[in-house]
Amino acid sequence: MQNINEAGERNFDIIVWGASGFTGRLVMEYLLERYPQGGDIRWAIAGRNEQKLKQVLSEYLNDGPAPPILVANSHDDESLDRLTRDTKVVLTTVGPYAQYGSELVAACVRNGTHYCDLCGEVQWMRKMIDRYQSDAEATGARIVMSCGFDSIPSDFGVWALQREAVSRRDQACKRVTLLVRAMQGGASGGTFASLLNALDEGQKDSSVAKILMDPYALNPAGTPRGMDKRDQSGAEFNKALGIWTAPFVMAGVNTRVVRRTHALAGLPYGEDFRYHEATIIGRGFMGRIRASLMSVALKVFFIASAISFTRQYVVKKLLPSPGEGPSCHERENGYFNLLVVGQHDDGEILRLRVKGDRDPGYGSTSKMLTESAICLAKDDLDVGGGCWTPVSAMGASLFERLKANAGLSFELEENRS
Repeated sequence: MQNINEAGERNFDIIVWGASGFTGRLVMEYLLERYPQGGDIRWAIAGRNEQKLKQVLSEYLNDGPAPPILVANSHDDESLDRLTRDTKVVLTTVGPYAQYGSELVAACVRNGTHYCDLCGEVQWMRKMIDRYQSDAEATGARIVMSCGFDSIPSDFGVWALQREAVSRRDQACKRVTLLVRAMQGGASGGTFASLLNALDEGQKDSSVAKILMDPYALNPAGTPRGMDKRDQSGAEFNKALGIWTAPFVMAGVNTRVVRRTHALAGLPYGEDFRYHEATIIGRGFMGRIRASLMSVALKVFFIASAISFTRQYVVKKLLPSPGEGPSCHERENGYFNLLVVGQHDDGEILRLRVKGDRDPGYGSTSKMLTESAICLAKDDLDVGGGCWTPVSAMGASLFERLKANAGLSFELEENRS
């Protein structure tokens, strides 16, 4: 296959696929505000239903020219080829990706078009890597998944901390933990839909279940496996910080992405590098009790979600529906505050705070995804085609965009007891 990404001029830098969905609307709104038509970024919106796209656009467009509207069939190769040949990057918010993303990835690979999404479905990501890595290398298509709250704060948080560790001591931290301090606003309905779809696939196919349980599920074939085991499932005491923690629901994808980044870079933190994620609960006896209760609640949630006759209650009563989301006030008053802790072999600790200025599931995610697409379209990146992580594909270029435009901050903290 021929590298075709740079061949000829394309009409658009970015096409937003799924602009009529809730997160797609936020992406469109962000583009209209920060990158209006007629500027440096040539972008369009696309989907299956032209009338729905026109209606959504009319709700957000004020003064100024409207972006072009493109229509394509997500299950028709010829239609997707026309779409992907017309742009440098496809940004898609349409999930679960295992159900709606495979044909679009295939079209991007065929046509040398870069791709970014919000995927947190490890089993599908593994499938796409195995199926399209070689072809993407040949055509020059950069396929970059997990460009939202999962897993940009984790991927760049570890990268930024390790960069500082090497700068200070010429040595990376062998153990790194990401801890959720606080969040206002939760995961999106699409994230939960993807999670439930993964549970379904794992129940029906033992090979999928094996992938979901493998801490190195996304590592390139043949790379050494590290020392990490399964994700945290109960209350655990963090000795370095003296706090009790509970599982973090997004750890199952974030940790795999961070480990793939490490492997793609040639294991710069060492073959014995270990990475872990959890949620901070508190100190002392009450911290232990609360961490235990939260751990039990999460186990009950996952068990209920996996059983057909209880899932309906969970979906209807407890989870947001795909396509629904928080109000503008809730998004703008949302935030997340994460702590990345690195530990050297001699016990020295390095701490990095990662913060976002909007709710994690929608407001911050839409900005992170959009800046990822712009980075792929406009920046001079070091890597060619292939299936990449956010850090391995875009590194310092996206890091600066996230800080300047997406409301993210990465700041070192003084160690404290």
